[in-house]
Amino acid sequence: MSAVVVPLAAEHAEQVLAIYQAGIDEGNATFETVAPTWEAFDAVKLPEHRFSALDENGTVLGWVAASRVSDRCAYQGVVEHSVYVHPAARGRGVASALLKTLVDSTEQAGIWTIQSEIFPENAASLGVHERAGFRVIGTRERIGRQHGVWRDVVLVERRSAAVT
Repeated sequence: MSAVVVPLAAEHAEQVLAIYQAGIDEGNATFETVAPTWEAFDAVKLPEHRFSALDENGTVLGWVAASRVSDRCAYQGVVEHSVYVHPAARGRGVASALLKTLVDSTEQAGIWTIQSEIFPENAASLGVHERAGFRVIGTRERIGRQHGVWRDVVLVERRSAAVT
C-alpha cells in the first residue's frame, strides 16, 4: 500500500463523506441511506479513534472511525467501528492498515472490545476483519429493513489481548 494513515480531520470531511456515500450506494455496507453531515459525523465519532488513509497527493483512500456503544460504565472499553475504502482503492491493503491503526489506538486507550455489524453479502469486509483478528459472534437475522427487504448482519468483535 502506498498510503499513509493519519488522524481523520475536518479537512478530510468532503472526501470521507463521499466515500461513505459510495458505500451506501453499493448497498452492502450499511442500513443508512445517505451520508451524514460532517457535523453529525464529527459529533459521534471519537476523535482519538478515527483515521484516514491518504495517498501521496493527500487524497483520501479510506477511513475508519469508532463510536461509543453506550455511556454505561460497564461498556467504557467497548466501541463500534466502521471502515470504508474508496472503490478505486480496494484490494490494496487500505482497510487492513486502517484497522491496524484503530486496534493500536484503542488498545493504547484501554479499550478491550471493537465490534461491528457487517452484511453477510460483504465477503470482502468479513475477510479483512478476520485477518485483523476479529471473530464472528453470530448472525442477527432480519435485524433491519433496507429498501423494503429484511437484512441480516454478522456481528464481529475483536477482543484485545493487551487490555486485561
